[in-house]
Amino acid sequence: MNAGYELPLDEAAYSFGFLDEFAKREIRRTVLKAISIPGYQTPYASREMPMGRGFGTGGLQLTLSLVGVGDTLKVIDQGADDSVNAVNLRQFVELTCPGVDTTEHTAEASLIQSRHRIPEVALTEQQVLVLQVPYPDPLVVVEPSEARRKVMHGEGDYSRLLTKLYEDIVQFNEITISHRYPTRINGHYVIDPSPIPRYDIPRLHQSKALMLLGAGRERKIYAVPPYTEAVPLAFEDVPFRTEDFLDEQGERRACARCGARDSFLDELIGDDGRKTWHCSDSDYCNDRLADQPQQPAELVR
Repeated sequence: MNAGYELPLDEAAYSFGFLDEFAKREIRRTVLKAISIPGYQTPYASREMPMGRGFGTGGLQLTLSLVGVGDTLKVIDQGADDSVNAVNLRQFVELTCPGVDTTEHTAEASLIQSRHRIPEVALTEQQVLVLQVPYPDPLVVVEPSEARRKVMHGEGDYSRLLTKLYEDIVQFNEITISHRYPTRINGHYVIDPSPIPRYDIPRLHQSKALMLLGAGRERKIYAVPPYTEAVPLAFEDVPFRTEDFLDEQGERRACARCGARDSFLDELIGDDGRKTWHCSDSDYCNDRLADQPQQPAELVR
């Protein structure tokens, strides 16, 4: 999106947040139902957006329906604030929501829209996290019929999904799902928690912030309300585990920029073929760098 673009005069007076008030009202009602039934995939009339479905239209519709004058919005993509997806969505909100501030700092945001990551900094009760979702139903890998999947969700029948996890263990000696790990919410519904890595699954459990998940292409909204139980599917003898980022010596790798050993790391390969690891959450990494004492410059001889 062109940062210097301005709306034509004959279009400058359309509804705040691009969506009309009827659409935003319907999405808010859907959100209330989703919060009332944690984990339930609530259908809604997903609107056409000025971007292709699959590029965050579900999350964006949630954001535009909830944001208001005086709010502060943060948009991240796989932890970064400066990726193409994050920049375009943030600029679209700035263009269509006058009076809404944007930020790159997690602690300053009242509303956070994210793709693929939950911020490293713990969220508060005053914040709402919106996650973009491509495919909302974890049962789609074992049952192609949506009508049958609805019955399975209603009955809490996830035996075929557990069988799929068991087959992974038999074949590979571990569960191979690296993201979109099926998670049971409030003791009943199992959700697809967006393409967040397994590292972020524990952040869903008893979170202080409201977490909303929107799938625009599939026309579904579901929620993990604050202080709600979120437990990943696992077995007693094969417990759920997250990425450990251990090196060949069994030590935890550190971020090459800030030295963090407690964050999710992205593997980067340089032009010389050498691998380095960096924090996925750019704001967390930058804050750690800012807090570190500056190294004295070498004296010029």
